[in-house]
Amino acid sequence: MLIRPDEQVPIARLLTFLEYGERLAHDCAAKQAALVDEAGAARFLNGQARQERLHACVFQGAIAWLAPRHLGAAPFLPALEEYRRKLDDRLSRRDLYETFLAEQIILEGLGEAILHRIEAGLVKRGAPFGRLRRVLLHQEEAHHAFGLRMIERGVAAGRADRDRLRHAAQEYLDLTHRMVLTLADLFSSIHEDPAAWAGDVNTYVPAWLACGPLEAS
Repeated sequence: MLIRPDEQVPIARLLTFLEYGERLAHDCAAKQAALVDEAGAARFLNGQARQERLHACVFQGAIAWLAPRHLGAAPFLPALEEYRRKLDDRLSRRDLYETFLAEQIILEGLGEAILHRIEAGLVKRGAPFGRLRRVLLHQEEAHHAFGLRMIERGVAAGRADRDRLRHAAQEYLDLTHRMVLTLADLFSSIHEDPAAWAGDVNTYVPAWLACGPLEAS
């Protein structure tokens, strides 16, 4: 695999951020599964929790290979800690639809955006384990699609309000942008534009999060 020596630590630190995000997603999905009242949704969320744990282990293995001394080092990202606190608060309030928005749509959207960019670089470098990487991406896409379905069904049933969710989304989106910009030095060291990565998450959120006043559905 053609990763230059000077890229190993920055990429390992970026994967540490992703590993932490996967552990956050695992914890959230497990708690959502205990709160949701639909058996099918609970099965999906329990499956997601297992997959997120596996993803974290995969990233952990990649970090150990690239830069062993960074294994287990928690990223210093105040915005990510704030994101976790906000998500935990909504879980404690049983606000499932906001947690679907924050985790499955926005946080998974950020993960997808970063993974797609990393994947492009790994393909260019002839990296191994292509099938495993594709499985991870497919699973992240499925988690994202699940969140979209749950919110659309909640809106249709009158259990979720799009205007309120759109308002809540702005703070989560701001936090994701702050996370990526905090990692600006890492992106610059591997010749990537952090602002472009921060903007990528917007391509994974539904159009109604960025539109004007909503008409009644």
